[in-house]
Amino acid sequence: MRSSTFVSALLASWIVPSSALYFYLDGSNPKCFLEELPKDTLVVGHFRAEEYKGDGNGYAPGHGVNIHISVEETFDHNHRVINQKGSGNGRFTFTAADSGEHRICFTASANGENPGWFSTGNHLGGTKLHLDLAIGETSEIESRDKEKINDIVQRVRDLNSRLQDIRREQIFQREREAEFRDQSELVNSNIVKWSLVQLVILGATCAWQLSHLRAFFIKQKLT
Repeated sequence: MRSSTFVSALLASWIVPSSALYFYLDGSNPKCFLEELPKDTLVVGHFRAEEYKGDGNGYAPGHGVNIHISVEETFDHNHRVINQKGSGNGRFTFTAADSGEHRICFTASANGENPGWFSTGNHLGGTKLHLDLAIGETSEIESRDKEKINDIVQRVRDLNSRLQDIRREQIFQREREAEFRDQSELVNSNIVKWSLVQLVILGATCAWQLSHLRAFFIKQKLT
Protein backbone atom coordinates (compact mmCIF):
# COMPACT_ATOMS: atom_id res chain seq x y z
CA MET A 1 0.00 0.00 0.00
CA ARG A 2 1.28 3.46 -0.81
CA SER A 3 0.79 6.78 0.93
CA SER A 4 -0.88 9.69 -0.84
CA THR A 5 0.74 13.04 -0.05
CA PHE A 6 -2.13 14.86 -1.77
CA VAL A 7 -4.76 13.20 0.41
CA SER A 8 -2.66 13.70 3.54
CA ALA A 9 -2.37 17.42 2.81
CA LEU A 10 -6.09 17.71 2.30
CA LEU A 11 -6.80 15.86 5.52
CA ALA A 12 -4.33 17.98 7.43
CA SER A 13 -6.20 21.10 6.36
CA TRP A 14 -9.72 19.75 6.75
CA ILE A 15 -9.75 17.38 9.72
CA VAL A 16 -10.19 19.74 12.66
CA PRO A 17 -11.92 17.68 14.04
CA SER A 18 -13.85 16.48 10.96
CA SER A 19 -13.51 16.70 7.17
CA ALA A 20 -15.63 16.33 4.07
CA LEU A 21 -13.60 15.85 0.89
CA TYR A 22 -13.27 13.70 -2.18
CA PHE A 23 -10.40 12.08 -4.04
CA TYR A 24 -9.89 9.71 -6.94
CA LEU A 25 -9.05 6.02 -6.93
CA ASP A 26 -7.19 4.82 -10.00
CA GLY A 27 -8.13 1.24 -10.82
CA SER A 28 -7.33 -1.13 -7.99
CA ASN A 29 -4.42 0.95 -6.64
CA PRO A 30 -4.98 1.93 -3.02
CA LYS A 31 -4.95 5.48 -1.74
CA CYS A 32 -3.52 5.81 1.74
CA PHE A 33 -2.85 8.54 4.25
CA LEU A 34 -1.20 8.61 7.64
CA GLU A 35 -2.84 10.02 10.72
CA GLU A 36 -1.33 10.47 14.17
CA LEU A 37 -4.01 9.50 16.68
CA PRO A 38 -3.98 9.73 20.47
CA LYS A 39 -5.07 6.75 22.51
CA ASP A 40 -8.83 6.17 22.81
CA THR A 41 -9.58 8.44 19.85
CA LEU A 42 -12.68 7.49 17.92
CA VAL A 43 -12.65 7.78 14.12
CA VAL A 44 -15.94 7.71 12.24
CA GLY A 45 -15.97 7.80 8.45
CA HIS A 46 -18.81 7.98 5.93
CA PHE A 47 -17.92 7.33 2.30
CA ARG A 48 -19.71 7.37 -1.04
CA ALA A 49 -18.21 6.20 -4.34
CA GLU A 50 -19.09 7.48 -7.79
CA GLU A 51 -18.22 5.68 -11.03
CA TYR A 52 -16.76 7.28 -14.14
CA LYS A 53 -19.38 6.76 -16.85
CA GLY A 54 -17.24 7.56 -19.90
CA ASP A 55 -20.19 8.97 -21.85
CA GLY A 56 -19.47 12.63 -21.22
CA ASN A 57 -21.50 12.68 -18.02
CA GLY A 58 -18.48 12.35 -15.78
CA TYR A 59 -18.98 10.68 -12.40
CA ALA A 60 -22.31 9.41 -11.09
CA PRO A 61 -23.46 7.08 -8.30
CA GLY A 62 -23.55 3.45 -9.31
CA HIS A 63 -23.52 -0.10 -8.01
CA GLY A 64 -20.55 -1.45 -9.94
CA VAL A 65 -17.84 -0.73 -7.39
CA ASN A 66 -16.85 -2.04 -3.98
CA ILE A 67 -14.65 -0.16 -1.53
CA HIS A 68 -12.06 -1.94 0.56
CA ILE A 69 -10.95 -0.11 3.71
CA SER A 70 -7.97 -1.08 5.81
CA VAL A 71 -6.49 0.61 8.87
CA GLU A 72 -3.06 -0.40 10.19
CA GLU A 73 -1.01 0.64 13.19
CA THR A 74 2.36 1.50 11.67
CA PHE A 75 3.96 1.69 15.12
CA ASP A 76 2.95 -1.91 15.90
CA HIS A 77 4.37 -3.81 12.90
CA ASN A 78 1.44 -2.73 10.70
CA HIS A 79 -1.10 -4.40 12.94
CA ARG A 80 -4.38 -4.27 11.07
CA VAL A 81 -7.26 -2.68 12.96
CA ILE A 82 -9.86 -2.71 10.17
CA ASN A 83 -10.20 -4.87 7.09
CA GLN A 84 -13.60 -3.95 5.68
CA LYS A 85 -14.97 -4.54 2.20
CA GLY A 86 -18.45 -3.65 1.04
CA SER A 87 -20.52 -1.52 -1.25
CA GLY A 88 -19.51 1.90 -2.48
CA ASN A 89 -21.68 3.62 0.10
CA GLY A 90 -21.14 2.98 3.78
CA ARG A 91 -19.57 3.76 7.10
CA PHE A 92 -16.58 2.60 9.14
CA THR A 93 -15.47 3.25 12.71
CA PHE A 94 -12.53 2.36 14.89
CA THR A 95 -10.95 3.46 18.15
CA ALA A 96 -7.21 3.91 18.53
CA ALA A 97 -6.08 1.33 21.06
CA ASP A 98 -2.73 3.12 21.52
CA SER A 99 -1.26 6.46 20.57
CA GLY A 100 0.65 6.48 17.31
CA GLU A 101 0.57 6.69 13.54
CA HIS A 102 -2.25 4.92 11.69
CA ARG A 103 -2.37 4.22 7.96
CA ILE A 104 -5.86 4.47 6.44
CA CYS A 105 -6.21 3.03 2.93
CA PHE A 106 -9.03 2.88 0.38
CA THR A 107 -9.12 0.55 -2.63
CA ALA A 108 -11.78 0.31 -5.34
CA SER A 109 -12.74 -2.94 -7.04
CA ALA A 110 -15.52 -4.20 -9.28
CA ASN A 111 -18.31 -5.96 -7.45
CA GLY A 112 -18.72 -8.68 -10.08
CA GLU A 113 -22.12 -7.51 -11.31
CA ASN A 114 -20.77 -4.80 -13.61
CA PRO A 115 -17.02 -5.34 -14.02
CA GLY A 116 -16.71 -4.05 -17.58
CA TRP A 117 -16.05 -0.40 -16.74
CA PHE A 118 -13.42 -1.45 -14.25
CA SER A 119 -11.47 -3.81 -16.44
CA THR A 120 -11.40 -2.10 -19.86
CA GLY A 121 -10.10 1.31 -20.76
CA ASN A 122 -10.25 2.64 -17.25
CA HIS A 123 -10.24 6.46 -16.93
CA LEU A 124 -7.55 8.01 -14.75
CA GLY A 125 -9.23 8.15 -11.37
CA GLY A 126 -11.98 5.73 -12.39
CA THR A 127 -13.67 6.07 -8.98
CA LYS A 128 -14.44 9.29 -7.18
CA LEU A 129 -14.69 8.71 -3.45
CA HIS A 130 -16.42 11.21 -1.19
CA LEU A 131 -15.22 10.94 2.39
CA ASP A 132 -16.65 12.54 5.51
CA LEU A 133 -14.27 11.79 8.35
CA ALA A 134 -14.73 12.76 11.99
CA ILE A 135 -11.79 12.39 14.37
CA GLY A 136 -11.91 13.15 18.07
CA GLU A 137 -12.35 11.85 21.57
CA THR A 138 -14.95 9.13 21.89
CA SER A 139 -17.06 11.24 24.21
CA GLU A 140 -16.90 14.25 21.88
CA ILE A 141 -18.22 12.36 18.86
CA GLU A 142 -20.75 10.32 20.79
CA SER A 143 -22.10 13.45 22.49
CA ARG A 144 -23.46 14.61 19.12
CA ASP A 145 -25.96 11.77 19.18
CA LYS A 146 -26.86 12.09 22.86
CA GLU A 147 -29.70 14.53 22.24
CA LYS A 148 -31.25 12.21 19.67
CA ILE A 149 -30.77 9.23 21.96
CA ASN A 150 -32.21 11.14 24.91
CA ASP A 151 -35.18 12.16 22.77
CA ILE A 152 -35.77 8.54 21.77
CA VAL A 153 -35.41 7.42 25.38
CA GLN A 154 -37.89 10.08 26.48
CA ARG A 155 -40.35 8.95 23.82
CA VAL A 156 -39.97 5.36 24.95
CA ARG A 157 -40.59 6.44 28.54
CA ASP A 158 -43.68 8.37 27.46
CA LEU A 159 -44.95 5.31 25.61
CA ASN A 160 -44.28 3.13 28.65
CA SER A 161 -46.16 5.62 30.84
CA ARG A 162 -49.10 5.57 28.45
CA LEU A 163 -49.05 1.79 28.39
CA GLN A 164 -49.06 1.74 32.18
CA ASP A 165 -52.00 4.17 32.22
CA ILE A 166 -53.87 1.94 29.76
CA ARG A 167 -53.10 -1.13 31.87
CA ARG A 168 -54.31 0.61 35.02
CA GLU A 169 -57.48 1.66 33.21
CA GLN A 170 -58.00 -1.91 32.01
CA ILE A 171 -57.49 -3.26 35.52
CA PHE A 172 -59.93 -0.67 36.88
CA GLN A 173 -62.50 -1.59 34.23
CA ARG A 174 -62.04 -5.30 34.99
CA GLU A 175 -62.53 -4.63 38.70
CA ARG A 176 -65.67 -2.59 37.99
CA GLU A 177 -66.92 -5.34 35.70
CA ALA A 178 -66.25 -7.97 38.36
CA GLU A 179 -68.00 -5.83 40.99
CA PHE A 180 -70.98 -5.28 38.69
CA ARG A 181 -71.11 -9.00 37.92
CA ASP A 182 -71.09 -9.84 41.63
CA GLN A 183 -73.86 -7.34 42.28
CA SER A 184 -75.85 -8.73 39.36
CA GLU A 185 -75.45 -12.27 40.66
CA LEU A 186 -76.48 -11.15 44.16
CA VAL A 187 -79.56 -9.39 42.80
CA ASN A 188 -80.47 -12.42 40.71
CA SER A 189 -80.03 -14.66 43.73
CA ASN A 190 -82.28 -12.39 45.85
CA ILE A 191 -84.89 -12.33 43.06
CA VAL A 192 -84.91 -16.12 42.96
CA LYS A 193 -85.26 -16.29 46.76
CA TRP A 194 -88.10 -13.77 46.85
CA SER A 195 -89.76 -15.56 43.97
CA LEU A 196 -89.67 -18.82 45.92
CA VAL A 197 -91.01 -17.06 49.05
CA GLN A 198 -93.82 -15.50 47.01
CA LEU A 199 -94.68 -18.90 45.54
CA VAL A 200 -94.80 -20.45 48.99
CA ILE A 201 -97.00 -17.62 50.26
CA LEU A 202 -99.28 -17.88 47.23
CA GLY A 203 -99.48 -21.65 47.67
CA ALA A 204 -100.32 -21.32 51.34
CA THR A 205 -102.93 -18.64 50.58
CA CYS A 206 -104.53 -20.79 47.89
CA ALA A 207 -104.61 -23.81 50.22
CA TRP A 208 -106.20 -21.72 52.99
CA GLN A 209 -108.78 -20.30 50.63
CA LEU A 210 -109.67 -23.76 49.29
CA SER A 211 -109.97 -25.10 52.81
CA HIS A 212 -112.15 -22.15 53.85
CA LEU A 213 -114.39 -22.53 50.78
CA ARG A 214 -114.76 -26.25 51.36
CA ALA A 215 -115.79 -25.69 54.94
CA PHE A 216 -118.20 -22.99 53.79
CA PHE A 217 -119.90 -25.22 51.17
CA ILE A 218 -120.16 -28.10 53.61
CA LYS A 219 -121.84 -25.83 56.16
CA GLN A 220 -124.24 -24.47 53.52
CA LYS A 221 -125.39 -27.99 52.55
CA LEU A 222 -126.01 -28.92 56.12
CA THR A 223 -128.22 -25.95 56.69
